[in-house]
Parts: sequence; C-alpha cells; structure tokens
Amino acid sequence: MQATPQEPAPPGTVRIGGASGFWGDSSLGPVQLVRSGAIDVLVFDYLAELTMSILAAQRAKRPEAGWATDFVEVALRSVLREARERGIRIVSNAGGVNPRGCADAARALAQELGVPLRIAVVEGDDVLPLVPGLRAAGTTALDGSPLPEQLATANAYLGAQPIARALDAGADLVITGRCVDSAVTLGVLLHAFGWPADAWDLLSAGSLAGHVIECGCQATGGLATDWEQVPDWAGIGYPIVHCGADGSIVLTKPAGTGGLVTPATLAEQLLYEIGDPAHYLLPDVVCDWRQVRMEADGPDRVRVTGARGRPPTGRYKVSATAMAGWRVTAQLTILGIDAAAKARRTGDALLARGRMLLQALGLPDFEATLVELLGTESAYGPHARRLDTREVVLRVSATHRERRALEAFAREFAAPGTSWSPGTTGAGGRPPVQPVLRQVAFLVDQAAVQPTLRLDGAGPVPVAQRPPPPAQAPVPLEAATPAVPPGPRATVPLVRIAHGRSGDKGDTSNIGLVARSPALLPVLREQVTPQRVHAWLAHLVQGPVTRHDLPGLHAINLVCERALGGGGMASLRNDPLGKGMAQLLLDMPVEVPVALLPPA
Repeated sequence: MQATPQEPAPPGTVRIGGASGFWGDSSLGPVQLVRSGAIDVLVFDYLAELTMSILAAQRAKRPEAGWATDFVEVALRSVLREARERGIRIVSNAGGVNPRGCADAARALAQELGVPLRIAVVEGDDVLPLVPGLRAAGTTALDGSPLPEQLATANAYLGAQPIARALDAGADLVITGRCVDSAVTLGVLLHAFGWPADAWDLLSAGSLAGHVIECGCQATGGLATDWEQVPDWAGIGYPIVHCGADGSIVLTKPAGTGGLVTPATLAEQLLYEIGDPAHYLLPDVVCDWRQVRMEADGPDRVRVTGARGRPPTGRYKVSATAMAGWRVTAQLTILGIDAAAKARRTGDALLARGRMLLQALGLPDFEATLVELLGTESAYGPHARRLDTREVVLRVSATHRERRALEAFAREFAAPGTSWSPGTTGAGGRPPVQPVLRQVAFLVDQAAVQPTLRLDGAGPVPVAQRPPPPAQAPVPLEAATPAVPPGPRATVPLVRIAHGRSGDKGDTSNIGLVARSPALLPVLREQVTPQRVHAWLAHLVQGPVTRHDLPGLHAINLVCERALGGGGMASLRNDPLGKGMAQLLLDMPVEVPVALLPPA
C-alpha cells in the first residue's frame, strides 16, 4: 500500500477509521486506514461477548495474559510509527480482562521502535467481586432467572466518558477493558467537541457513528445481501466516519479500495443487533434511531441524519459467563450415492455408541446432542430443498456435565472410517473437549461501579459519573404506514423486496430487513408479521418474535427470542451466532403487487 498525503479535515470535522470489528479481523485494516491519509483517529473493537471469557481463561493460566495480543503484536507494530508521525491517536478495547498488561506490551513496543507514546488505561469494568452482594440483594438475570452460583466473568459495559477524559489528559493511545462497542468512537467525539453530558441527540448521533463502524467492513459492503454487487472483496475498504460538532455523520472508505458504501449497505449495518430501535440502551444515552435517514452524498459516501436521544437509565448492563459443563463437536465427510442417508445413519450410530460407552462407565446420558448434515440445507429445516447431494459434511455435537464422558466419546469419531458407510473420509483427528460457557446478562447501578483512569502508569484516578435525570418516553411515531395498493400480485421470495442482516445477543436473534424502495415498506409490514416469521423459523425459534419499525430507513427489525440453541458456546448449532438467520428468512415467500416488484 502506498502512503498518501494527509488530507486536511473539513473545519469542525473529525475523521475516525474503524480498523477492527472483532479479535480475528484482518491485519490489513489498520495499515489501509493509516496510509490513506484520510483519518484523524483510529479505533479498534475486539470484544465480542464471549471473548472476555476466553481472555479470562488465558489469564488464569498466565497472569500477564488476558488481552488481545494481535492488537500490539500485529496492529500496533504495523502502524504505530506512521500513526504518530501523522498525529493519529488510537483508541482500543483490546485490554480485555487485563488492560494494564496490554498497555505494558504497547509501552515495550513503543520503546523498541523509539516512538514517544503516552498511554492511558481505562479500568473498572470487572464487577465479579460485586456479584455475591448483588445475588444476596435479589438481583436476577435479564431473563428473570437467578444469578448462577459460579460465574467465570462479569464485566460491565462502560461508557465513553472515561475515554474522553483520557484523551483530554493528552493520551496518544487509550486502552480499555469492556466498554460498549460504540464508546471508542463516542469518547473521541466527546473529547473533540466538548459535548455536554446531557446533549442527548448529539450523544445518540455519536453513538450511531460508532455503531456503524464497530464491525469493520460490515459497513462497507461486507455481508451485504446483494453481495454480487460489491467489488474487490480482497481489497475491501475499512470504514471512515466523518463527524461534525453538530452531530452530522458521513460514512465513507479510503479512496481506491474495494467494497461498497450505499444507503442499503449502511442501513443493514445500522440494524445489526440493536433490538428495539426506540430503546437502544447505552450507558451514556438511550438512543432512538427509528427516524434515522440515509442518503447518498457522492460515490461511496452516505450522509446519516435523524438520531435522537434520551437520558440513560443509570444502570450498566453486565455480560457474565457461567461454566455449564463440556461439549464436543466433530465432522466427517460422506461421499457418493445416498450420501445424506448414509451421513444420517452414521450420526445416529455414533450417538448410540456414545450412549453405550456412558452406560458402561456408569455415567448419565448426554445432556444435549445434535446431528447436522451440512450440504443438505439442514439449517432450513422443513424448507430444505436439496436432499439428493452426493457430498455431505456430517456434524455431530454433544454436551455432558463430566469431561471424561466426552473424552471417551471423542475417541470414537475415527472409527466410522472403516466401520460403517462407504465414502467416509475427512475425520481430521480426535476432536477436542471444550468447556461450555453460558452467557448471563444482568444490570447493576452505575453508582456501584467506579471507572478509573491510569495515565503513563500512574495511580488510578476515578472518573466522575453524574446521576442521570429522570427517564423520558420516546416520541411517538408521527404517521402510520400507507396501505398496500390494490392490483394483481405475484409470489416471490422476500429477498426480491428487502435487504436483510442478522446477528445475536446471547440466545436472541436480531433480524433487520430494509425495503428495497419506500413503496415496498407497506408490503414488508403486511407480509412479514411476527406470526409468519415465527412459523417460518419454528424449527429454530422457540420464544416470541417482536417486530419494531424504523420508518426513516423503510425498515423493520425482528427480535426472535430463544432462537439460537442457547447462543455462543452454549449452542451446538453450526450457526450459534445467527449469522444465517436473515438468509433463511429472505427465502420466505411473500405476495407483492406486480406493479411494485423490482426487476429480477
């Protein structure tokens, strides 16, 4: 990548590049953004909900571990010198469960490279010591269940104020533990513009800017419904958001990179995992994004307006994990005639043999099992159409309270290679037995949590938190959706009239749908009812389905509860995070007035 001259930011604008959407994202993002000459600040998001548990397990083995090592060893090493030469400041939640350890490693790298660097560390998110008292006081999980007796981690989603204070103090690099994903961006804006803590609409707009870049290339054409229209996947551009002091937002990407920035690709990302768009709860503000609008502002530029905000609740959401036994998953490939039938019989035989072994060991049955036939559209359940394939990947999963039960079962996964179906291959060795970590979410009063700031290794400084004013109700939506026009109709798959994207929050699947034109929104609302969605996904969704409207985007958001088999590491499914749920729903047939149908 060739470095380009630094372009001056328009007056009153801060340009923020989103270099990472999760721990494991491409190493090209930071280099691309820094060398573009088109950013003032570089932000990273590393912490998916279960990442904290993985980091906690690492720190239990090695006290100096517990942070996202790629951040220092790959990302910072590749851009630190050039970022400092260009005056680019960096904010990241790569600290995980050990922000000071991450800062120590970053400081050592800076010394090695001879780069002066002021480092700030934000801590205070670990609330595990508070849990016994909360449990005794009757605190329950958000689903109403008691808090588990043994939690592996419990981290509050901190807000943006500590990050802003760190930048105010002159930090070049800010490293945090758990904070809401959008806070790394909102903190930059609070510092840059000095927004008051009660400027709710501005805080909502800043949070929206952070939300649309927090998942990296998902804002620039990644995971787009119309994927075939997105050019140059290999060189896809990472997102840059231009933010003004007035709350204005323009989303773009570095010049000359791949990907695609349009109102449709960006609207899909806005809908990602937000739940109720009138009540998107963050520690700094309650966001109302129902009336957000997006319009093209030039090639690969989209202007975003209409974010509204209200006072926050005064509580932090806590993401915790509890140990819930053990799991094993293995795959085999079955080739040839009647591959699906052979794979099904192999999976059933493996589980039957496993139960024989458990009985011989005097152990109880598996707690849960799942056989999936990848390649036969098994995720589609009753809607599957491809059953005659001659190549199937058999995926068998099981859970048990005792590790030794699954260790005995795991030894049997090579046996089918000579025992049962012809065309069995691809065993890949004995599968590992892994812990099952169940996600638990609950709330804690902000007054019980004290964020702190450390600058250049100095002692912790508390970050003041102001009690929020009384809660406010959202402004009612102004107008009802028009009726569907009369006339002849055609039955088509939902994808003909809508874009879609899905994600997860624990065991809840969030499916956002954007009408392909404003005229199609009444059809979308008429045809995609909660009842129809629940019926179409009944083989996966066990809880209720709730629909929320976003008329500004001509969109709806569907929240499906108990939809992911427990979600995360607790789920045995091949898609435990619900990434394919929107794809399944986009196949649902809908009846559309012929006059409104987009070209095929």
